[in-house]
This record gives sequence, structure tokens and C-alpha cells, in this order.
Amino acid sequence: MQSPVAGGFTIDDFAVDEDGQTVTCPAGHTRPISPTTRTAAFGALCRTCPLRDRCTKSKTGRKIVLHEHDALLRQARRDWTTDPTLRERYRRHRPNIERVIAQVASRGGRRLKLRYRGVEPNNAWLKRRTAALNLRNLINRGLHYTNGWALTTC
Repeated sequence: MQSPVAGGFTIDDFAVDEDGQTVTCPAGHTRPISPTTRTAAFGALCRTCPLRDRCTKSKTGRKIVLHEHDALLRQARRDWTTDPTLRERYRRHRPNIERVIAQVASRGGRRLKLRYRGVEPNNAWLKRRTAALNLRNLINRGLHYTNGWALTTC
């Protein structure tokens, strides 16, 4: 996550207590989480805060907006920074996934547009397109038909 101030505090530097529905800033100020918008506004508490320069540029103080799955997102960001195997797996698999998405979304280097109106016909088109691309990839890897489908393993 990025900080509103270069090199300053990110949302992960704020302690969130989901049970108590509060957020505590790095300076120790605690504010309630709004039940409808899931925000915590520090407002006037930021005016005299000694850490303000590292926290916000806003005249009205720092406001934290929490995602409904905030705990999961925090854990994922923590895992990303502490687990090198996770980053290595991502680097290994990302190019393959990006290529598949590019194949589905374009033809001949041009972006495809949806042909139909409505969700159902476009969903059916997407399934046919992905099935055709999967079949093409399998054929390129040795799939053939001789008295039944077989994949050559050489």
C-alpha cells in the first residue's frame, strides 16, 4: 500500500480492532470505525500530532477506509513481504497467466470486443473461446486423434 506522504505511514501501520470496531494510529490515537462506510476519521486529532508530517497532507486529517476483507488483505501483504517462496511462485506463473489472458482478449494483436448484448450470450462466447484456445494449446503439445484422443509424451 502507498502512503499519502512519501516514506510515511501506510494503512498497515494502523492497528485495526474488528471486535472493538476501532482503528489506532501510529501515534496512539484511537477512532471508531463507522459501521456503514467502514471509515475512521482522525480529523482534529491530527492537528497537534507530532507524526502528522509522516502521516497526511490533508488539512482535515487522516481518514482510513477499510475494505470489508481488510484482515485478509493485511495478511496477504504481510505474507508477500516475508515469504520469498510466494514471490518466486508468482514470478514463475505470472507470465503464463498473462499470456492466457492476452490470448483470450485479443486476436492478431487487436483487442476483441464483445459481440453480443447481455451477459449470457457473452459468457457462452467466452467459454467457447477458452475451450478453443485450450484445444489449440493441447494440439500444439501433441494431442492427436487415432482411435481416440491421446497426448503424445516425448
